[in-house]
Amino acid sequence: MPRNRAAGTRRARKPSLAAALARPAAYGHDVAAVRVAETHISWVFLTGEYAYKVKKPLKLPFLDFSSLERRRHFCEEELRLNRRLAPQLYLEVVPIGGDARSPRVGAVPAIEYAVKMREFPEDARLDRRLAAGALVAEPLRAFGARLARFHAQQKPLAPRSAAATALAGALENFDELRADLHGRKVRELAALREWTEERAASIAPLIERRAAEGRYRECHGDLHLENLLMLDAEIIAFDALEFDSRLREIDVACEASFLTMDLAAHGRTDLAYEFLTSYLEAGGDYGGLDVLRFYVVHLALVRAKVRALKAAQKHAEVGRAEIAPYLNTARDFVAPRAPLLVIAHGLSGSGKTHVTQALIGSLGAIRVRSDLERKRLHGLAAGDRSGSAVASGLYDARADERTYVRLAEVGAAALRNGFDAIIDATFLRHEERDAFARLATRYGARFAILDCVAPEEVLRARITARAAEARDASEAGLEVLDHQLAAQDRLDTSEEVAAVRVPTDAPLDLRAVLGALARR
Repeated sequence: MPRNRAAGTRRARKPSLAAALARPAAYGHDVAAVRVAETHISWVFLTGEYAYKVKKPLKLPFLDFSSLERRRHFCEEELRLNRRLAPQLYLEVVPIGGDARSPRVGAVPAIEYAVKMREFPEDARLDRRLAAGALVAEPLRAFGARLARFHAQQKPLAPRSAAATALAGALENFDELRADLHGRKVRELAALREWTEERAASIAPLIERRAAEGRYRECHGDLHLENLLMLDAEIIAFDALEFDSRLREIDVACEASFLTMDLAAHGRTDLAYEFLTSYLEAGGDYGGLDVLRFYVVHLALVRAKVRALKAAQKHAEVGRAEIAPYLNTARDFVAPRAPLLVIAHGLSGSGKTHVTQALIGSLGAIRVRSDLERKRLHGLAAGDRSGSAVASGLYDARADERTYVRLAEVGAAALRNGFDAIIDATFLRHEERDAFARLATRYGARFAILDCVAPEEVLRARITARAAEARDASEAGLEVLDHQLAAQDRLDTSEEVAAVRVPTDAPLDLRAVLGALARR
């Protein structure tokens, strides 16, 4: 959530303490020069190796840093919250002693406190890396999985009136944005408000149910591109929201929506779905799709409001280019559309997961994998090995039925919310494929079968190599392949009409696959 919630807040004039901390002599280590970065609620003193963040002595409608004790408390909160996701950056809370004209960092008694961090290069921020064309999918996928694990580790909360609170926060955006818009944008904002009120009413029971199920956790709270870094080939979240617990104690789906929205607003819908799919596959919270569009629209308007407030603080006109990407993203997410349901069909080792992975970003789709959901239904992690034999244990008829029911539930959640969905499973039986064709019809979705094929000797070689590595969620061995070859129902004439054949023993022709899917 944003730090800039008070419209018209003036930039505080630097007191003598802040001016003195801009001198190298204030630090107990070698400092050649100090650069100062200022927001409307803090100063950050950059010394080369370390950064020191000092909170301004302010009292605003959304925060109270007015006393030394309160500033110390929120420094400690900032340290606690950020060490969960960025322990390598956040080091300690340090006192600042001496007096305002000649302060000394680390001295006592304290006249002020600072959060001591390792300094990082500005071009490590994800918004800057994206602008430079240096942001790719794999680190975002890894971050999505890591964020899901982080959310799972946090204690479930029990908020009161979760739905009413969510609607109130969303409506606040419209009231604050309206004054900065004119003409057609005002009409678009009014349409978004109407959609928000209607959507909030329809999903209110879902929001309350998710709260009761423990989906509310103490999250980061401000998870957009400017608060993410690429360090040592890994994405790190920093600057978690410390000053108002209500803005970080939120539905985990809201947190995942934030980065999804911001990537889309920056023109990278492909990366948005790469991140979101990885998050969902790691955590299994596909029920969040029912509330995701609401949160995307809400957070898009939050970021539009932040842009408008920053312009106001600089006494500048709010330009169309500053807020249009967020308004356009909100509009895109509420626009009705006919979704696409793609089921992957093929024997074990036929490359289904490789092909569907390539389609996630290209289509802008949610993927769900049977190998992951099968294990989740049995309380197992992706890397756990069940030791099940062919057609027994995790792979007996009852387990198969449960798995396909779960896949249908996820597919339905995606389609009813207007998301394209990719179902990664073998789909070797006609009745399994027919059930998903009917699911697409129920939700007015287009339907396609991704028919992944490779010669038998290639399948056997892949399965053998995969078993040796023991890293994939699939446990299918050669005996499973033999069973599938004997028991499979090949595509019939009616299914061939919906099928896109993908030979996986050759380099993937993604453009051809996308073109064929577009014609289905």
